[in-house]
Amino acid sequence: MASRACPVCGSEAATVFAEQKIDPAALDGFAFASRKQPEYMHYRLVACGVCDLIYASPAPGPETLAGAYLTAGFDSSEESKWAARTYRSLLRPVLGSLTSPSGNLGSALDIGAGDGAFLEELLAAGFRHVEGVEPSDAPRMSAGDHIRPFIHEGLFSPAAFEGRRFDLITCLQTIEHVHEPLGLCRDAWSLLTDGGALFIVCHNRRAASAKLLGRHSPIFDVEHLQLFSPRSLRQLLGEAGFTNVSVRPVFNSYPVRYWARLAPIPTGLKAKTQEALGGRLGALRVMLPAGNVAAWGHRRGG
Repeated sequence: MASRACPVCGSEAATVFAEQKIDPAALDGFAFASRKQPEYMHYRLVACGVCDLIYASPAPGPETLAGAYLTAGFDSSEESKWAARTYRSLLRPVLGSLTSPSGNLGSALDIGAGDGAFLEELLAAGFRHVEGVEPSDAPRMSAGDHIRPFIHEGLFSPAAFEGRRFDLITCLQTIEHVHEPLGLCRDAWSLLTDGGALFIVCHNRRAASAKLLGRHSPIFDVEHLQLFSPRSLRQLLGEAGFTNVSVRPVFNSYPVRYWARLAPIPTGLKAKTQEALGGRLGALRVMLPAGNVAAWGHRRGG
């Protein structure tokens, strides 16, 4: 654990947002898993007075994080497929800028690929070549046999792709988890073709749901080293060298039973609710503004 300045703008003009709240006994195999049941634990959080970011300080370093994610559990294949479909629909204005005169799409890289659900959506969208990076064994092993070979093991590093270029790089619900989000975006910029795009989806700390639920919002989690707002996302992409930056809210489509899993209700009542939603009602899909935000920018020149 080490103190740090704002990982977006570098400012140290921060105020305490929330003191650390962690129960070591509750840090099980799913503490660093995706789409888990909320635990409402977090490191000490501070708010940047310059770029509007909330970030953990002190925070664990990259090596500690790598070990935590390596052995993290995974039980959300169904939800990852629904999320991937939502993200593909958000990509439409980006894809229009990447399509060649012949109507083809080139190569794409997904950072934090999980079980490869979004790689499948990228292939369906028309990309000729896709790759992913995923540090956790469990989701990678859950990927289908046809998509698993395209997922690299480990944390994202540009050195693994030296001499290669991508038309699109995506980072979906991952930018909150990395120790150096600005470094990741700069590395992504270096791997893009001229005119290529970086596409990010993350939690929005300024969303209505986050304001309504307060500290009971699932965005406050031990996995999240930073929480963005539209303002801090714009600054992140601008600092990394991206132009034509766009930011828009996200409406997620999930089964009712998943929304119940996120609800801030007592554990016992939640278990009974999810049991009652095990049938057709629980499988019904509902689209809601879950407090996420999408942002993208393009590399021009360089």
